[in-house]
Amino acid sequence: MNMSSIPINEITSRQPERCVIVLNEDLPAGKAVNAAAVIALTVGQRHPVLVGPPLIDAEQCEYPGLIPIGIPVLAASADELKKLLESCRRLALDKVIFPVEGQETTRYEEFTAMVQTQRAEQLQLLGMAIIGGKKDVRKLTAQCKLFG
Repeated sequence: MNMSSIPINEITSRQPERCVIVLNEDLPAGKAVNAAAVIALTVGQRHPVLVGPPLIDAEQCEYPGLIPIGIPVLAASADELKKLLESCRRLALDKVIFPVEGQETTRYEEFTAMVQTQRAEQLQLLGMAIIGGKKDVRKLTAQCKLFG
């Protein structure tokens, strides 16, 4: 079963109104930063419309644009992350997951093989991004506190 509201290989040009990253509240700082970075990179690939126009300094030097709607980084328990994943599936919200296996190996092929043996309810998430309409995403994450 495809768990995404947007096909995995499709890059979307639809303009999401809200994007949040929710991390496992028990992650130490270094692992949390790693998980957030990996998730954010994939969000940018899946939703290139989230990248704003280039930044230009006073000397007319151009830098890549950043996300103009911001990305709150929130915290949730392992059980809450599982519930969020299920709610995203039910509401057809796009999501990017980062299972624990992502920090257990440096070989992507090994990582994908480990994940492939698990059903959605078995996944132990270090974090996830939720992307979609402002109202749905806010309602879904209203109980989450800021990470850290």
